[in-house]
Amino acid sequence: MFLCKNLTCSRKKIKNQTENQTVEEPDRMRDVTELIESGLLELYVLGQASAEEQEEIGLMANLYPEISREIEEIEKALQKYASLNSKEPSLTLRPIIMATVDYTIRLENGENPGNPPLLDENSTAGDYSQWLDRQDMVPGDYDDIFLKLIFADRERTIGIVWIREMAPEEVHKAEYESFLILEGTCDITVGNAVYRMVPGSFLRIPLHLPHRVKVTSAIPCKVILQRLAA
Repeated sequence: MFLCKNLTCSRKKIKNQTENQTVEEPDRMRDVTELIESGLLELYVLGQASAEEQEEIGLMANLYPEISREIEEIEKALQKYASLNSKEPSLTLRPIIMATVDYTIRLENGENPGNPPLLDENSTAGDYSQWLDRQDMVPGDYDDIFLKLIFADRERTIGIVWIREMAPEEVHKAEYESFLILEGTCDITVGNAVYRMVPGSFLRIPLHLPHRVKVTSAIPCKVILQRLAA
C-alpha cells in the first residue's frame, strides 16, 4: 500500500550487514530511527505491509534489537487499546490506525491539511468538496469500515468514512461525534432512539450515550465524521 521509501537499506545491504555485523553506529541509529518513524512498523504489525516490506522489516528486526522491541511495544499498545475499548477487538481499530499512518505519510510528503469547516447542522457536502473531489480520497480494499482523514489535531479529527454494514457500539466521554451522510442510508441508534439517516442528514451524538450504526442501503454508507474535544 505504501512505498518502502524510508528503509535506507536494500535487501542486499541488509543481508551483508547481517553476515558481516560491521554497521557503524551513526548508520545503525539512522536506519533504526528512519524505520521507526516511517509508520511501516504499524503496517507490519497489522499485516498490511507488502511482502517485500514484510521481509525487509523482519530482517531489520533480527539485525537491530531496538526495532524488535518497537514491534513488541506496538503489539502491546494495540492489544491494550482493544481491551480498553471493547470486549472484542473493535472493527474501528484497524481503520483508525491505517488512516493515521496514511495521514502522517501524506503530511510528511508535503500535504497542506488546510482548515476544513466545523461540521454542524448547516453543513453540506459542498463544504468539503476540496477533499471529496480529490482522486486519492477514495477507499482501498476493506471489509467493514474504511477511513480517510482530512484533518486531525488535539481538538478535532475529521474524515471521510465508508461503512459497508455496521459500526459497532461506542460511548464517548470526552469528545462529541457528528455525522453528515453523503451517500447511502443508515440507522444510527443513540440510547433508545433510532435516527433514519439519508444523504444530507446530520446528527451530533451526546456524551456518555451508547450509539451504533447499521447500514440500510445496498451501497456502503459514506459519511463525513467529526470528533470534537468536549
